[in-house]
Amino acid sequence: MSDINFNVLPDNLPEPIDNGACNHLKGKSIPSVKLISTSGNVVDVSRIKGKIVLYFYPLTGKPGESLPVGWDQIPGARGCTPQACSFRDHFKELEQLNTQVFGISTQNTDYQSEVVERLHLPFSLLSDSNLKLANSLSLPLFEVESKLLNKRVTLIIQDGLIIKVFYPVFPPDKNAEEVIEWLSYN
Repeated sequence: MSDINFNVLPDNLPEPIDNGACNHLKGKSIPSVKLISTSGNVVDVSRIKGKIVLYFYPLTGKPGESLPVGWDQIPGARGCTPQACSFRDHFKELEQLNTQVFGISTQNTDYQSEVVERLHLPFSLLSDSNLKLANSLSLPLFEVESKLLNKRVTLIIQDGLIIKVFYPVFPPDKNAEEVIEWLSYN
């Protein structure tokens, strides 16, 4: 059992570096990949008209369960709950900017549904458990405890085209504010 407070980022987290792993994304079209949503729908992000914020995250911890060993020492790993809560807390502002929000991880939809309920998220999470979207975009991944996980990347998409890339995302709890600032001036 774990008594970790997932809502609080520990001090001295290692900051991820920009290794150029997302330099190829701006201007790229989102491929047609069908993902299961926590709302029960199948979502193909490539077919959504308008602006979308698509934030990829490694995994969300669950109360009572331990995080992977060494999680806090992996640059950029910790902070999925604060990032999701930040998008939740700024959701109305994003709506006012005519922007939809989706979070994506490799966790299955049942796991993600618990997260949506527990954190009161007003947007859906999408499961890319087979990494089909991540691999088709050549997104950066990392391995922990024999699981391949997304590195934290946030994309702004307009009519199926990536127009802005946030990578690395750090600190994760400030990502929604950075997205809103960019959307407000572009």
